[in-house]
Order: sequence, then structure tokens, then C-alpha cells
Amino acid sequence: MFSKDIGIDLGTANVSIHVKGKGVVLDEPSVVAIESDTRRVLAVGEEAHRMVGRTPGNIIAIRPLRDGVIADFEVTDMMLKAFIQRVGGRNWYSRPRILICAPTNITSVEQKAIREAAERSGAKEVFLEEEAKAAAIGAGMDIFQPSGNMVVDIGGGTTDVAVLSMGDVVTASSLKVAGDKFDAAIMRYIKNKYKLLIGERTSEDIKIKIGTVYLGGRREEMDIRGRDMVTGLPLTVTIHSDEVREALWEPVMSIVASAKTVLERTPPELSADIIDRGVILTGGGALLDGLDALLSDEIKVPVLIAEDPMHCVVKGTGIMLEHLDKMTRKIR
Repeated sequence: MFSKDIGIDLGTANVSIHVKGKGVVLDEPSVVAIESDTRRVLAVGEEAHRMVGRTPGNIIAIRPLRDGVIADFEVTDMMLKAFIQRVGGRNWYSRPRILICAPTNITSVEQKAIREAAERSGAKEVFLEEEAKAAAIGAGMDIFQPSGNMVVDIGGGTTDVAVLSMGDVVTASSLKVAGDKFDAAIMRYIKNKYKLLIGERTSEDIKIKIGTVYLGGRREEMDIRGRDMVTGLPLTVTIHSDEVREALWEPVMSIVASAKTVLERTPPELSADIIDRGVILTGGGALLDGLDALLSDEIKVPVLIAEDPMHCVVKGTGIMLEHLDKMTRKIR
């Protein structure tokens, strides 16, 4: 009677946790700082994220999730235990039921890894749901009617594109191109053009502060600092929004191609509904300037950004928790 129901958006970039009756209680970066010799956890979440790229040799800041799946099982286990402990989800008299979200097209081996990580963090029962479905519910779409709804969820590691109707996925695609690939593309572009090495955090700052993917988008500039590859010394250069658009063109167009493929496989009646309702953008990538306009131009359908896109998936898990007893898709 004391056990809690917990919804987790286990993201490549951030972990968000919803506790039934309390709402979203945690939203922190998916980073763990550990001592390399003893494997002792020094920091988890925001504190560990501040250490990325800035630690001495005996401390490593690890992102245990890559491309939407678990890359380092042991560290994911440590991270989940720490976060669940922090929100008071596990104690001596109760073990929570956990609803956890995963990309649409992950393999059974990857599903098993997620299930085991949740079980080892103290779950009594584990339920798995597709991220795209949770994102659509969290964005306020009524996916339980016999009508078409389309969502594009751009996270840190994966982009999930799905058409939903009658409470389930009709057609979907999941690709490993999202926020991390955007950051990598900016780093590569600056390295090639300016012979300047920058870190992940600088690259993410560029994307957030001056990034755009649309020709008529923002026109801003920013001074960035890094290491000159020629002299090996620190160097400052100024880059413009147009350069970021150029850098991001390839990964963004692969997301557009995925959206087109899903629409091509969608039954015509549902396609008609999508034209009326529009496509909803969720996830942190939805905040990239001009992405909605570019996608709308390319797929010839209205594209809208969800309210609070960063938290659509975890809000969706919260709504699903209310109906957890009716869910039959528990992982065995």
C-alpha cells in the first residue's frame, strides 16, 4: 500500500522522473562522474554534467546512454539507483512499479537491458512504452480515437517519428540522429573550417544560442573559444547562424527524410487527419530554431511545436501511470 508508481524518461541527454501524485520531480543530465580506479560514484546528474571535459585523469564523467539505448550497463544501474533514491522511490518498506520509455524500434536485447537496469534499481514491476506514444500523450494529443496523429520526438540520441491511432502506433521510424549528432556536426564543421577544436558543451551552446536550420531563421553571431589545431594555443573565433545552418543541414535532412518515409507508409484516411491536425514536434530538438518551418515546407503539412517539448515524454508517462492497471504490455 505504500509503493509508488514512477514514470521514467530514460533519455540520452536527460533523465526525467514523474512520481504519481506529485508530477515531474526530477530532470537532470544523464551523466555520472566516477573514480576510474575504484569505480566509486562521485556525482550524478547536474553536478556530474559540470565536470564533462574538465576532470583530472583519475575522474571520468560518463554518459551511460548512447543513441537512446544503454551503452554502459553498470553506470546506468548506478545512475538510476541514485535518481530513484533521490525522489524517495525506494525504501525499506516499498518497491515502486516503474514505467520506462524507450525508442520505438529497439531490439529485444536492448529492451532486456532497460528492464534489468530498472529491476536492479529496485522496481517491483517494469512496464515499457514507446517514447513516441508517451510524447504524443504528453503533448495533449488524443491518440485513443480512430483518427491519425503524427509526432516527431527529437531527443538527445534518437528521433522517433510515429503515426498513432486508436491508442497505438500505426507506422513509425526511429533513427539515431538527434541532439548529439547536431552537436557533433557543429564540432566537425568548426574543426574543418577554422582548424579549431571545441568541446561538446561549447558545441551545444552554439546550437542553443545562435543555431538555426531555416534560411529565414535567426541571424546572430557568437564568439567561441577552443584550441587552435595549428599552434596548439587557445583561440577565439566568431561564428554566425548561417554557418550553423550549413553545419546542421545533413543531420536535419535525414530527420526530414524519415518523416517523409513514415507519411508514405501511412494509410490515406489517417494522412487526411494529419493534414487537418498537423504534426507535433516534441523533445529538446523541437526547440532548434526554424525546424518546424523547414519540416512544414518539406512535408507540406502544418508543423506545431508542443508546449514544453522537453517534458512531453515524462508528462506522458505520468498520464499513463494513472491507467497502469489497465496496461497489459508489461515486459516479461
